[in-house]
Amino acid sequence: MIRLVETELIKQIRRPRTWVALGFVVLVPIIVTIALKTNPPDLNGGGRAVEDRFFYLATQTGLIMPVASLLLMSRFFLVVVLCLFAGDAVASEASWGNLRFMLVRPVGRGRLLGAKLVTVALFGLLATALIVASGLAAGVIAFGWHPLDFSAFATLDPRAASLSQTPSELLVHLVMAVGLVTWGLAGILAFGFMLSTMTDAPSGAVFGAVGLYVVSTILDAIESVGTIRYGLPTHYIDAWTGLFSENRWTDDMWRAVLLPIPYVLVFCGIAWWWFRRKDVTS
Repeated sequence: MIRLVETELIKQIRRPRTWVALGFVVLVPIIVTIALKTNPPDLNGGGRAVEDRFFYLATQTGLIMPVASLLLMSRFFLVVVLCLFAGDAVASEASWGNLRFMLVRPVGRGRLLGAKLVTVALFGLLATALIVASGLAAGVIAFGWHPLDFSAFATLDPRAASLSQTPSELLVHLVMAVGLVTWGLAGILAFGFMLSTMTDAPSGAVFGAVGLYVVSTILDAIESVGTIRYGLPTHYIDAWTGLFSENRWTDDMWRAVLLPIPYVLVFCGIAWWWFRRKDVTS
């Protein structure tokens, strides 16, 4: 199994698509940092939205720049990149005509699928971590290494004075945020992975996964949908921000950890069932 994972990792690393996707992941936080440095935001009586607060705080300490970048990119761009890895996992092999020859080797279909799923998960973590690393490096260079101070929001939130964090606390929370963001998208990625086993067109699997994310996001914004929204795969996608805005592990974060589990089990289970019975002709 380890050898299979190593083979899949090497295969992904050698693909130009992987480098292009990860290159954009690194570049966007740098562009955001330059934009905030040249045109820093101010409160002006605003700052109530989570995004406004983090973009303002990013100009006060570079340690918040990765938070602002991650919040911005996890809304769509990161989703597309991760869905690209998930939807391409099996379908690309079929489209190139490699899948039939891969299965000729004495490797079970379940093991092959498991190796590809592990590879998708690792590259998902890598892409999310690169956003944080790029944002952290650019932010510290542009705005320095300072503790997080919420005192500017005292008029908006009486608790602001107690929400300040030291650099070491921020770094720990950044590591936790990487895991929470990646896992928060696991249900969407599992759906894309399932579609990848059912089609020979990688673009169809990628667009299908992105489509699920878009539909879930739209439905989540409609309050009349009612309690159904709490079961949508994107409902708690921003729960991780509580690590920085509230300086604690919130109840929504627990829900964000638990919510993807049934989606992952169902979609991956269907993928295993389908792929083990699939007539591979390409």
